[in-house]
Amino acid sequence: MQFSIESLIQCTEEYPIIAAIRDIEGLKRCEETDCKILFILFGDICNIGDIVNKVKDTGKHAIVDIDLIMGLDSKEAAVDFIKRNTDADGIISIKPALIRRAKELSLLAIQRSFMIDSLAYDKLIAQSREYSPDVIEILPGCLFKVIKSLSKEVKAPLIASGLIRDKTDVINALKSGAVAISTSSEKIWSL
Repeated sequence: MQFSIESLIQCTEEYPIIAAIRDIEGLKRCEETDCKILFILFGDICNIGDIVNKVKDTGKHAIVDIDLIMGLDSKEAAVDFIKRNTDADGIISIKPALIRRAKELSLLAIQRSFMIDSLAYDKLIAQSREYSPDVIEILPGCLFKVIKSLSKEVKAPLIASGLIRDKTDVINALKSGAVAISTSSEKIWSL
């Protein structure tokens, strides 16, 4: 069954924290959390299928940050590789061409964007209109005014990520318009 934007929204309504895992030990530790979605931030072309299978075996959804998988380049064929060789539910990328290819292959497509200045903000709005990502991940996630403003400018749901340090940050991100937060901070996985 395809993991859709509706599936993601349902999962985040049940539990709005997404565990971002950096290694196998992090995967093992998040198995006991209520997180329903995991962002995989590590691996290579030889083991990414096994990592995704370990996530799926826990009953959680696996989204691969394709830009961080060693051995994959920034071409559309990398998305084809993930689709053909793993059971991943979707991908994350900063590259619009990979977002477009993921959508063509019916993978959930999450556009990651670093909000460093107003140029990045405007570029994200333009890219979201052109490539229509399913979800947009904003970094750092503690830019609550930016999240609130973007939630009015783009159609895609927003995920706040990066520098989320405590429960207050989680609450503020969600109140600002994010549907979920993503964090590698294990203390937040079990809030």
